[in-house]
Amino acid sequence: MENPSQEAKKLKLEMANRLFFRLYQCANMLHKTGSRAIEEEGLTTQQWAVLGALSRDEARHGMSIGELARYLMLSRQNLSGVIGRMERDGHLHTAADPNDRRSRLVRMTPSGQQVWLHLALPKIHDYYSQVLEDFSLNDTVHAVHYLLKILHNMQRLDQPEHEDAHGANLGMKSNTEFTP
Repeated sequence: MENPSQEAKKLKLEMANRLFFRLYQCANMLHKTGSRAIEEEGLTTQQWAVLGALSRDEARHGMSIGELARYLMLSRQNLSGVIGRMERDGHLHTAADPNDRRSRLVRMTPSGQQVWLHLALPKIHDYYSQVLEDFSLNDTVHAVHYLLKILHNMQRLDQPEHEDAHGANLGMKSNTEFTP
């Protein structure tokens, strides 16, 4: 017979496996069904996240590509491709940062704001309502709480010393939103 603490460890690992597999499935379904929700606007879920990040009050003057990459937790390389496509489609504009010419600021264009506010966002809110149809407010608050705990621990694993490659403290706050 197994030791009770060994059984508990085994059960915790089995549950962790289930949890992470469900997170994987949810991420895939978000990409699939979320993209379907906004496909008429020619957007993908990655573009939805970029527009959502840039629509926040804190980003009204734009965000550097590095800031946006950190906020979305994407590599600069992945983000560059998304930004390039969105710039080509007229949703975004990039320009040199007046305070730091080495850095580029990303902003939504008036066309991007129109697409975001009047076309995509109502469909995104409808999507949220459908996905969370049988969730109470309390269920949603608890889900966000636990996802933030997981995210925080993943961030800790990603940067064990909370420092970038040059040794500077990043002082990263948890990304608490997908959209405003």
